[in-house]
Amino acid sequence: MRYQVTEGKIPRRDLLGWGLAGGGAWLSAPVLGFAPAAVPGKTAEGRPSLDPALLQKAIRRALQKGGDFAEVYVEHRISRSILLEEDKFKSAVFNVSRGAGVRVLSGDKTGYAYTDELADEKIMRAADVAAAIARESKPVTPVDIREGKRKSFITVRVPLQEVADEKRLDVMRRAHQAALDYDQRIAMASVSYYDEIRGRQIANSEGLLVSDELPLLFFILQALGKGNGTSHMGRERLSAHSGFELFDAGSAESAARACAREAIVMLEARDAPAGRMDVVMQNGWGGVLVHEAVGHPLEADNIARKIGAFTGKLGQKVAAPVFNMVDDGTLPNFRGTTDFDDEGTPMQRNVLIRDGVLLKYMSDILSARQLKAERTGNGRRESFRYLPIPRMTNTFIENGKDKPADILSSTTSGLYVQSLSGGSVNPITGEFNFTCREAYRIEGGRKTAPVKGATLIGGCLDIIQKIDAVGDDLDFGPGICGKGQSAEVTAGQPTVRIRGINVGGTKAARG
Repeated sequence: MRYQVTEGKIPRRDLLGWGLAGGGAWLSAPVLGFAPAAVPGKTAEGRPSLDPALLQKAIRRALQKGGDFAEVYVEHRISRSILLEEDKFKSAVFNVSRGAGVRVLSGDKTGYAYTDELADEKIMRAADVAAAIARESKPVTPVDIREGKRKSFITVRVPLQEVADEKRLDVMRRAHQAALDYDQRIAMASVSYYDEIRGRQIANSEGLLVSDELPLLFFILQALGKGNGTSHMGRERLSAHSGFELFDAGSAESAARACAREAIVMLEARDAPAGRMDVVMQNGWGGVLVHEAVGHPLEADNIARKIGAFTGKLGQKVAAPVFNMVDDGTLPNFRGTTDFDDEGTPMQRNVLIRDGVLLKYMSDILSARQLKAERTGNGRRESFRYLPIPRMTNTFIENGKDKPADILSSTTSGLYVQSLSGGSVNPITGEFNFTCREAYRIEGGRKTAPVKGATLIGGCLDIIQKIDAVGDDLDFGPGICGKGQSAEVTAGQPTVRIRGINVGGTKAARG
């Protein structure tokens, strides 16, 4: 069920008549006030609630031809997305999605089928299709499922389903205006609002039966600065598994001002230097570099296939002694946190690298079986339409002992990276390149002129061996991770220094 209002479907005269002052008129559109009817197989709160007897029957049906493991994953998702741009609400989408997937494992083989109808016969048909992978294999008798409990890491004070649409629009208006008011050189701003409530129910042949309901907010701000014959688009994001209390204490306006600040500061940017140099990375979203360059190669699906930079290196020194890396799906309300992963495995804190030594890979059920390793709670999927695969949750470099000011002052020259933009990583080799969205020269131990066009280039093993200073100011940033399917993640790090990394730019480095 999908309902939407877009600019192309609204009479032009009406759209032009709306604006920041016209949100109330737009609020009357059915897309924002729509209350969905009751849906079979769903509780009043939005959590899927299929009859356990049906789930048990589907599991037995999925294993009728053999197989080692069977699972039924049921999902119900209600979401809203709204776009405010150039003083006007441009689009709004209300979406209801529901369905179920059935999976069978037989050795290294996987059978998977899904349906977007929760009728009994559709689920049983999906079980039949998934079972085809296990022909001629030894059958396993499934354990009778029993309702289980998982510790919750998500608390909600203001449930999303109780928030009036006018409140959503008001937060967007205030953030939009805060960006425009920051500086007269802000030429335009946009605010993208998204929220969802995702209910999950998981049953498998090991006797597992768990369910939960996950709220999610994602708030993206962009501001375009123009001046000095150039322009720059600043960007800032807020996101958490939480209720509408995310916007308490003016967080939306603060994020808008931070976005506008970047857009204005970078109008003064000079051409970036190029060459091998020391790089200091600011705490927070700079952790996306380690997420991409180190995190993906530590996901166990590639390790099980015996490909990847960290294959066969468990227990070995792979990084500098000051480097400690963690993936933790239990951080309260973080974007990458859930009560359990999309296979029902409890979330946990996984120390991946400690004192430079590789301790653990991130696994799902299949890769853990293949590697004869523990399940780490990293089996994740975009929706019921996808198989679960090993994915990161909240991945970060742990706090060190250095003071950020000391790290900078002891760096004679180099590049100070405040935020990263797009890039690419080869998860097998670990080779990467990342564009710096906001960066500065380091001269005489001080952050000086902003620079544009800088790119970080290197390999995962090389970069983590060259980290020689780690700050005590750990911070995080929310993001979307792509690996054939998207996942909500958080990346984080303290201020860190990397000695002698390749930087691509537009002129040769000095010093």
